[in-house]
Formats: sequence, structure tokens, C-alpha cells
Amino acid sequence: MLRHYDAIGLLRPARVDASTGYRYYEAAQLPRLHRAVALKELGFTLVQVRAVLDDQVDVAELRGMLRLRRAELQEQIAVDAERLARVEARLMVIGMEGAAPSDEVTIRRVPGARVATVSGLAAGYGPEQIGPVIGPLFAEVRRRLDAAAAGPPLAFYTDPPEGDGILVHAGLPVAGGVPVDGCVMVDLPAIEAATIVHRGPMADVVRTGHSLHTWVEAHGYRSDGYFREVYHVYGRGDPDTWRTELQEPVVAGGAAG
Repeated sequence: MLRHYDAIGLLRPARVDASTGYRYYEAAQLPRLHRAVALKELGFTLVQVRAVLDDQVDVAELRGMLRLRRAELQEQIAVDAERLARVEARLMVIGMEGAAPSDEVTIRRVPGARVATVSGLAAGYGPEQIGPVIGPLFAEVRRRLDAAAAGPPLAFYTDPPEGDGILVHAGLPVAGGVPVDGCVMVDLPAIEAATIVHRGPMADVVRTGHSLHTWVEAHGYRSDGYFREVYHVYGRGDPDTWRTELQEPVVAGGAAG
């Protein structure tokens, strides 16, 4: 490593023995070495490391750069962990093929509600596409009317007016149906729905959705639209404690309406 650092000018030895070729370094060079190793471990290329060190960045600025890079790596770890959870959920779905339908599904009438919503476009209906869109939407709707909410947060989906993707609507029921600045008021109709409670983070919701679909088909129903999701416990605390009710609009027998 030190030979390579010498070759690219990143860390020159204090002196080189002319007869043996051994490189000798001084204690005063250790700070530069520590900085080089830290930057390299955080993903900087050696060219970037040399540029940073040659600019003689002071300790405070260097710490700031390292903290920023650490935050980026932590965010990437979180993204990778969520992707792994989705893969594991898909593997579980594959393992469930041919299994008996879940006995946790119920059919019930979901009453209509007046909901204050904010919306965004997702590229598709998978958790990996919905997740990055729905999180900021809920943060926005909660900022606007959390104190005035008359029920748990919910999400519903519609096709966009044109083009690909799916419209994601995040909302909160509003007491008395009072309009909220910056939100679109939507009157959700009452529906007949097959419902199931998903336990845990939404990264593996595919497994629960598969159980619901399997039950619906096995009991002579047909899907009549996109899921609604009601977040009874979500967004705070341990994700393993989260509880999300999936509500799939259904019709009995025949083709969907």
C-alpha cells in the first residue's frame, strides 16, 4: 500500500535507503496517512484523497466531510437493508405457492370518509417505488393537519390521467370535513373490502398482499380496485410493531366492476 501511495504521490517517504530501497517514514507523516486511510475507507478514490490532502483541508472541515460521507453510507445501508427485506418477502411469497389461503382475512363494509390529501406520482405499484414517494407525502400531510385528524392516516391509489406510473394519495380523515389549506379534499366512497392486517415494515408487504389476493380468489371474490392502506401503527418506534390494514375492494363472483 505504501509503495503504491508513493508511486501516485499520495504519501512520499521521508527518505529511501539507496542500497536497500527501503522506505522510511517519520511520525510527522502519520496524520496524513490517517487521513488518507479514513477517506479511502469512506469510499473516496485515491485521486480524490490526494486532492483533499493536497488542499491542506483543516481538521474541522475534514471532520465535516467525513461526517457527510458517513451519513451517505448509512443512508445507503438503510436502502440496501430495505431492498433485502423486499427480496426476502418475495422469496416467502414463492414459498407460499400452493399453500392454503390465510385465515386472517375478513370481509367487511368500509365506511366512506372525507379525507385531506396530498398526492405524488410513483413509477410503479411495488413497495420499492411507492416507499420513496409516500414517506414525504405523509410528512407533508401530517405537518398540515396532524392535530385536526379524525382517524389514522391512510393511503389510496389511482391511475394517472395520462402516462405511466400510479398516483399515490396520502391523507388523514378530517373532523367535520373542514377543508385544509394545501390539501385536496377527497370523499372516499364506502366499499366492500377484503381486509387483513400487515405486521411490520412495509418493505415486506408483498407477502401479506399475496395472502390477501389468494384468499379473495379462493373464496369466489374478484378484486375491484387498488388497495387502500390504513396505518394504525406506523412511522414511529420499532418497525416490527407497525400495523397496517390492507383493504382490497372486492365484488362477489363474476368480473370486477
